[in-house]
Amino acid sequence: MTYAEMRSAAKANLNGTCRVCPVCDGRVCAGEVPGMGGKGTGSSFMANVSALAAVKLNMRLVHDAVKPDMSITMFGKKMAMPVFAAPVSGTTLNMGGKFGEAEYISWIIKGTLEAGVYPMVGDTAIEQFLIDNLAELKKAGGDGIAIIKPWEAGSVIEKIRLAEDAGAFAVGMDIDAAGLVTLSLHGKGVSPKTVGELRSIRMATNLPFILKGVMTPEDALAAIDAGADAIVVSNHGGRVLDGTPGAADVLPAIARACKGKIAILADGGVRSGVDVLKMIALGADAVLFGRPLVVASFGGKAEGVTLAFDRLRAELESAMILTGCASVADITDRVVFR
Repeated sequence: MTYAEMRSAAKANLNGTCRVCPVCDGRVCAGEVPGMGGKGTGSSFMANVSALAAVKLNMRLVHDAVKPDMSITMFGKKMAMPVFAAPVSGTTLNMGGKFGEAEYISWIIKGTLEAGVYPMVGDTAIEQFLIDNLAELKKAGGDGIAIIKPWEAGSVIEKIRLAEDAGAFAVGMDIDAAGLVTLSLHGKGVSPKTVGELRSIRMATNLPFILKGVMTPEDALAAIDAGADAIVVSNHGGRVLDGTPGAADVLPAIARACKGKIAILADGGVRSGVDVLKMIALGADAVLFGRPLVVASFGGKAEGVTLAFDRLRAELESAMILTGCASVADITDRVVFR
């Protein structure tokens, strides 16, 4: 299967919920939530993409970094590159419904693991979807992370137990889903959390705990206070609040506030290996790769997912060579043109 063949098949299989645009920037699908778009005008989705596009790189070719090491270790797991599959769920809610949640997530998990990195599986308004996601993760030996919606604490802890039973090596909460339209349409109660509430949830498990949806230094420091092991800088793909900055816009300030105190992941607008390098240079330790994997899975199942990651890896390797980075640790703000 070629990359073009995969995208062509995806366009048919997504039933119009994603147009598989040449540039996935949220313009065509603005306001389509439920769907694959961004909320309201779609400006927050667009900001994720434009923020990364605005970052320019210093090209450096006088060096010996000809075979860069793209691997990292995070949450005790060796990874071929600093990228996770983002926790994108809801086939019948957002993706046209041609495929079921279990088969979709099985492709994501298998294709991601075959690429030498790890999947995050998500939670939705339909409770069975998390159960399906975790069942598929368990089949894969639990090699992944479960991200749970910000329900009331008792429900979150119950779902953490399900993740532990599935063998997940980390869990988290996408607190940015507190305003998600697809949840409110189904009458599901989610809410922001206090530091105390987060601390009690974090203390309920021995697994590493991730707080996803951090967009300010203040929330990053609150996550540290709550005992989180990692944060994900994210505006939920632009799907919860219109008019936010892009993740890459706020990442440097967050990194200045907490780099070295907590693992920093970044999510939003990553479309290429060059984007991965930019996020790392701006202060992330790793990134999440989301919407492109929906296209890849609907167009090529597990093979399509691996194909998308292979393309990402080749682009990242080239970008590291062309900016003089022999390892991920070498990707610092020195590669960013000011």
